[in-house]
Amino acid sequence: MLSKEQNELVTSSGAGTPGGQLLRRYWQPVALVEELSDARPLLPVRLMGEDLLLFRDESGAYGLTNRHCPHRGADLKYGRLEDGGLRCPFHGWLFDVNGACLQQPAEPRDSNFHTKVHLKSYPCREINGVVFAYMGPGEAPAMPAFDCFVAPGSHTFAFKGFVDCNWLQLLEVGIDPSHASFLHRFFDDQDPAENYGRQFQFQTEETGIPITKVLRDFDCPEIEFEETEYGLRIFTLRRLNDAEMHVRVTNMFYPNAAVIPMSNDMMLTQWHVPISDTQSWWYAIFTSFEGEVDKELMRRDRLALYTVPDYKPRKNKANNYGFDADEQRQRTYTGMGEDINVHDQWAVESLGPIQDRTQEHLGTADKAIIANRRMLIKAIDDAAAGIDPIMTVSKTNAADFMGPVAIDTVASVENWRDEWLGHAAKRRAGSSWAPGVKLKTGADGE
Repeated sequence: MLSKEQNELVTSSGAGTPGGQLLRRYWQPVALVEELSDARPLLPVRLMGEDLLLFRDESGAYGLTNRHCPHRGADLKYGRLEDGGLRCPFHGWLFDVNGACLQQPAEPRDSNFHTKVHLKSYPCREINGVVFAYMGPGEAPAMPAFDCFVAPGSHTFAFKGFVDCNWLQLLEVGIDPSHASFLHRFFDDQDPAENYGRQFQFQTEETGIPITKVLRDFDCPEIEFEETEYGLRIFTLRRLNDAEMHVRVTNMFYPNAAVIPMSNDMMLTQWHVPISDTQSWWYAIFTSFEGEVDKELMRRDRLALYTVPDYKPRKNKANNYGFDADEQRQRTYTGMGEDINVHDQWAVESLGPIQDRTQEHLGTADKAIIANRRMLIKAIDDAAAGIDPIMTVSKTNAADFMGPVAIDTVASVENWRDEWLGHAAKRRAGSSWAPGVKLKTGADGE
């Protein structure tokens, strides 16, 4: 458990808090590109307690700025997108994506007043359907060469969803391997061909056993982890018999993202982004190693579960997450349907807006969560002290941050640690785009 002070430290995200300062040292998702796809590409956003405005100018460049004009505070949500930037309707002041004031039409023509005014802004980048922003000090860091960033757009799909709780609760369910055997338990196994793009609805290539059966039949896995240059690599080990071990490799990269296997071909990178300390978004990039992603099918499946333009789940606290007692007896462990996002949403929202970690009792199965909290506190302390925290990416080392590899596979009990690497390398070698990857066994060794 954590102390009250430690819990406040790791869950805070406001601009003046140590936790918020850490989160701002990294690129964070701000919006989906599809949210700015109409004739007026402008979107009010709330991110880490700040009220901001995201817009795209005529050249395609993105700007993330303060929502209110620095002149007299008018709401720029109603601004005019024209003449290379965003114009305030109150007095016509015009700002570009970098916050520079380009025009002040009511000021004398020879005035240089506009050079002294700046709209607070943050740099943005569009990558594979997501707009990212850097809200921290100094020059923006480089982007790591992770698969979800370097994959061609044809092999990725991006989406998001609203969750009514603190960001760390979302992250911690993503790095908690043992919960899948219970929270996501299905009493019958479905045809993987009918569940494209859904986690757990697939078979291991080596045995043909559905992952849902593995999770159901082997519900007390051994969990190991290792610290890496990007965060944590987590091994979930289920001994199938005397000779074979099911190995599930997931990752956490700093400060708020998880990378997990979705299927034999696809993996999921998911960020857990604070709207405020009590509400969050998850942003996901699904990445395929083999064929192009069927974006229309994946979007249609998710629109059956989420409303737009607010991206809120159709099953939620207000309708008891679709709970059905008959289903709980006969089909699923939760009785909340077959979408695991609903299961996770119930789990994390049921902890309260901000989980009280002073009251919990962690066990052996929680070792990755314990390790991450220790690393998170250190990273917050480092950032506050002016020390580069974990996964500080620069132009010189960006290419070193590759992968991270996420896979479900079967290896020998005696040699699983080496064999999973070979299976992962084989999958990448068969991909039309995936680069080779450094498969380190830890932060300091090959």
